[in-house]
Amino acid sequence: MDNRPIGMFDSGVGGLTVLKQIIKEHPNENIIYLGDTKNLPYGNKSKEVIIKLTKKGIEFLISKGVKAIIIACGTATSQALEEAQKCYDIPIIGIIDETVEYVKEKGYKNIGVIATHGTIRSKEWQNKLYKSITDAVINAKACPLLAPMAEEGWTDNEVARLTIKEYLKDLKDVECLILGCTHYPLFSHFIKEELGEEKEIINTGKILSQKINKELINDTIEKNEFDKKRQIQIYQTDKDENFIKVASQILQDEKIDEEIQIVDM
Repeated sequence: MDNRPIGMFDSGVGGLTVLKQIIKEHPNENIIYLGDTKNLPYGNKSKEVIIKLTKKGIEFLISKGVKAIIIACGTATSQALEEAQKCYDIPIIGIIDETVEYVKEKGYKNIGVIATHGTIRSKEWQNKLYKSITDAVINAKACPLLAPMAEEGWTDNEVARLTIKEYLKDLKDVECLILGCTHYPLFSHFIKEELGEEKEIINTGKILSQKINKELINDTIEKNEFDKKRQIQIYQTDKDENFIKVASQILQDEKIDEEIQIVDM
């Protein structure tokens, strides 16, 4: 057994949607979460900058003694995961591969993907989907306004509804829609309203939680089986009141062990 924490990294609050799933599925695991609020959004940055920022986040988490790291960010996964896995001797998991495997298992062919400009530009989702599902039809759409709106807490107003409507107007025929940015589950109610209940909206946080479960079962990452209260610590790289407000909305009744702390990176 291993009571060291699992580390999680995102550009801001989006990865908290993944954290919520991990908390739900793995109640014994200690978690340290880092939101890089100083440098968000990542979606409009170059690959070189995203790799640099991701490495800084990983090195902070390693300094905290984590046993594994989840890159809970679509942009960082698409552009920095492979480089990070080469550089560090610790399990590092992103949001793409397991989601692609899930889509293949479900037999979907007409697939929609929405994500940041950086993620869509990288073609990481498209390439991995085509490699796994050779006859797939993929409609990939950049939705650059959604992550900043989520950081502002604008997820349940008329502006959010109309923005989703505009972004999804060409995606009505897909069988499923992959939310390729971890901020996007915060808009799920409007996305379902626009596409209809029969279309599967794929939350990568749920898929990632299942991946962690496999890793824990297979002992790639050792479980924490100590019978004591789990610890959840959250850090941000710059004080952001919106981050704190949205975090409280996402996590609701979850008890955070300390106030959200600032780390200089």
